[in-house]
Amino acid sequence: MRVTVSRTVLAALAAGLLCGTAQASDPSGIWLTETGTSRVRIVPCGSGFCGTIVSAPGKGLDAKNPDPALRTRSVVGVQILSAPQVDGAGFSGTLYNPNDGKTYSGSLKLTSANTLEVAGCVMSVFCKRQTWTRVK
Repeated sequence: MRVTVSRTVLAALAAGLLCGTAQASDPSGIWLTETGTSRVRIVPCGSGFCGTIVSAPGKGLDAKNPDPALRTRSVVGVQILSAPQVDGAGFSGTLYNPNDGKTYSGSLKLTSANTLEVAGCVMSVFCKRQTWTRVK
């Protein structure tokens, strides 16, 4: 079974506001992936941000995980984004893609208060991007 959340991770890549209004440079919150089928919660993590899948369609198993012991777990609750470095107007780090079980270099940047650009890259050259929408 394919999990559409991971396409989001690669294609880009992680809210109803957790509390109050998020600052323009603060991507904290719940984000609907570009496919509209999964949600990622982004929270402060160290000097940057981390993102965890909070909903996915169907069983959403992590079937392609490189660790065979983890292949039967649900992707809900899996941290797929670690962006500890401030990078220009956004943050950079790594993105885990449950669709292929690989981890990529990645970035996230708020393009408006309610849109987030997430990118996943191979060799920092071949990148796919998606726009996620903040859940209100």
